[in-house]
Amino acid sequence: MSHILIVDSIGQPVRWAGTHRAAHYYALDKVIAELGQHHFSLAGGFNRILARPSEITFSSIVMVRGRHRSQRNSVGLSRERLFLRDRSVCAYCGQTFDEFHLTIEHIIPVSRGGKHAWMNVVTACRGCNHRKGNRTPEEARMPLLYVPYAVCRNEGFIISNRNILADQMEFLASTLPRYSRWAKSK
Repeated sequence: MSHILIVDSIGQPVRWAGTHRAAHYYALDKVIAELGQHHFSLAGGFNRILARPSEITFSSIVMVRGRHRSQRNSVGLSRERLFLRDRSVCAYCGQTFDEFHLTIEHIIPVSRGGKHAWMNVVTACRGCNHRKGNRTPEEARMPLLYVPYAVCRNEGFIISNRNILADQMEFLASTLPRYSRWAKSK
C-alpha cells in the first residue's frame, strides 16, 4: 500500500501517512496544497444530506499549514538503512549482494577507537569483511570504492518507504545533496 507524503509549508517532508492520517489533516483544514500526481480515495460514512456515501480524495503529496522543525536533521544508523544507502554494494569488491551476504563494516575498527556512525561504516560482503579483519583499509591494502556519508533527512524518507511513488521520489530526490547515491544524475 502506498503512503501519502506530508510536507510542511516550505516543502520539507514531515512524515509518511496512511489514508486515515492524511484525512485527519483535511478534516482539521490544515491542507494548503496538493502536489502529487496520484490520487487516493477514502470512503467514509453515509451523508444524509446528499443521500450517498461520503468520500474524500487526496493527493500523493500533501502540503500542510505551518513549518515543522524536526529535532533531528540526521537519520539514525541501522543495518537496513546502511545497506539501502550503499545500494547493497560491497565497498571493497564492488559486487552487489543480497542482505544475507552483507555485513556492517567499520572502516576504523571499533576495537581501535572507531565509532559506530555513518561516516565510519560501509557495506561489505562477508568475504571482504573477514579479509580486512581488524585493520584499516590501508593496512589491509583494500581501498574503499566509495566514500561513506551521513544520510540526510530527505534521503531518510526515501529509504524508509518501500512503496514510494514516482512523483514522491521525484519530489524528494530534487532536494538531495549531490553526494547522495539516491540523487538524480545532473
